Amino acid sequence: MRIPISILDLATVGEHQTVRESLEATVALARSAEQAGFARVWYAEHHNMSSIASSATSVLIAHVAAHTERIRLGAGGIMLPNHSPLVIAEQFGTLAELHPGRIDLGLGRAPGSDQVTQRALRRDLNAAATFPQDVIELQGYLSTQSCVPGVEATPGKGTGVPLYILGSSLFGASLAAAIGLPFAFASHFAPDALEQAVALYRAEFRPSEQLDRPYVIAGVNVVIADTGAQAGEHLLYSQRRRVVRFLARGHEGARLTDEQADALLESRAGQQVLQMMRYTAVGEPTEVRSYLERFQQHTGADELIATLMSPGIENRLHAAELLADVAQLSAV
Repeated sequence: MRIPISILDLATVGEHQTVRESLEATVALARSAEQAGFARVWYAEHHNMSSIASSATSVLIAHVAAHTERIRLGAGGIMLPNHSPLVIAEQFGTLAELHPGRIDLGLGRAPGSDQVTQRALRRDLNAAATFPQDVIELQGYLSTQSCVPGVEATPGKGTGVPLYILGSSLFGASLAAAIGLPFAFASHFAPDALEQAVALYRAEFRPSEQLDRPYVIAGVNVVIADTGAQAGEHLLYSQRRRVVRFLARGHEGARLTDEQADALLESRAGQQVLQMMRYTAVGEPTEVRSYLERFQQHTGADELIATLMSPGIENRLHAAELLADVAQLSAV
């Protein structure tokens, strides 16, 4: 069975790595994913996070698109409360005109940051309350009929950039169903409501001009290596420590030793980290394939989107190659 699978690249800035090196690695991963036959790579908007370099998401997509040829690229996602719908329509309309048929636009309701950073972005702290209306407004700008009389997106108008609703709760599922858009659930870090949200989305889905039937994408973490021991004993532990350091925030988190990170993982807070990573495929290719098949059957997802959790670009490139074989993709 072929597993429909894509990649979510967080443009991770690794230890002893510069931001420039991280962005170069992002291009290398996209080129490798294209060569291996993956359908798409998405990038997520995060702010004020020293370990993630995808904050200027549309700029990053433009750069990667210029260095690839066929693979679909998109936002997974743009945090719409941080932006005006018109500006996002213009940005992704420009991308669509430059790279026709290759651009996706996933939309999230969370700020992708803390409240202090949200203020620095000059956004209203209550902006998330208008998310449904903002999605409709954005959709209008990308179609041929703007919802705002006298205002059109140029570029943007008529490009029909496909929209996806991202979520980790029933709210996103209900909205995606009501307006007939694909629904991507963030089960790779917020797994609790996965089954309920997918069931709600499928039950309430209404066909739209973009989509005639429900389409679910489920996030999953992947730690894959040539041997199960290598994946479990080295790569998985490295990633868990990285997550703990990330959640600890700031310089204090960066200074944690492996021993301190492991101690935190044993704490109640650490157990919450492990719960966040509940849906993680770990092992050599056969083990990972078995896990992903079970996960797809469990979720009923039409597509999986994987976060490759191996540290370092060489490990991630190799992981992408192994995952392509697991998914039985056709290299091009």
